[in-house]
Amino acid sequence: MEERLQKLLSAFGAASRREAEQMIRNGRVRVNGNTAALGDRADPETDVIEVDGRALKKRPAAVYVMLHKPRGYVTTLHDERGRRDVGQLVAGCGARVYPVGRLDLNSEGLLLLTNDGAAANRLAHPSGQVEKVYLAWVQDYRPGAEAALRRPMELDGHPLRPARVRLRRSQGDFALLEVRIGEGRNRQVRRMCEAAGLRVTRLKRIAEGRLTLGDLPVGQWRYLTEDEIAYIRSI
Repeated sequence: MEERLQKLLSAFGAASRREAEQMIRNGRVRVNGNTAALGDRADPETDVIEVDGRALKKRPAAVYVMLHKPRGYVTTLHDERGRRDVGQLVAGCGARVYPVGRLDLNSEGLLLLTNDGAAANRLAHPSGQVEKVYLAWVQDYRPGAEAALRRPMELDGHPLRPARVRLRRSQGDFALLEVRIGEGRNRQVRRMCEAAGLRVTRLKRIAEGRLTLGDLPVGQWRYLTEDEIAYIRSI
């Protein structure tokens, strides 16, 4: 069955979808001997797809990994500035896996990585409405400030679905909030808190849908269970 080339390259573990699009733009991908263009489609069963002159290998076994990302690591497999990246932490998983979504440099917690491009897109796409749960340690808290986070907001011109916010505890102007969001826009929780007059001092993702971080140690990873994989494929 024909599919878009960038989707095939992602599904076969050759690159993330974004990286695959750039590879196609750079003329690194050929189909049946012809240089491909963005938007081209191919059938991996009948077409010869090459990347940098090498035929695309048989679709690898799907691997799904949950990482407890520490602060101070960038969510990429290689950083041009030489910063520590999450690829270094999951190097022993036996496959080239790609992050599903992002956690910024100073955020921590649950990060999924996989070579199953279709599953990654289902998890990351807003239409899937996979709820993400964060713990946000904030300063400049005042009683009732969490209500401001529940109000309608916009980021980059896009309306956000109302967040679900619960106060875990507070002391003076410090508080720990539990924030549940349906999207995953760039630095969304931090920017929401800024808009509400709160300064985030620590941010940790603890769940995505039915997948929970649990007691996985910081900097460690594990394979997803069969039940967790079945959940991802059901989205």
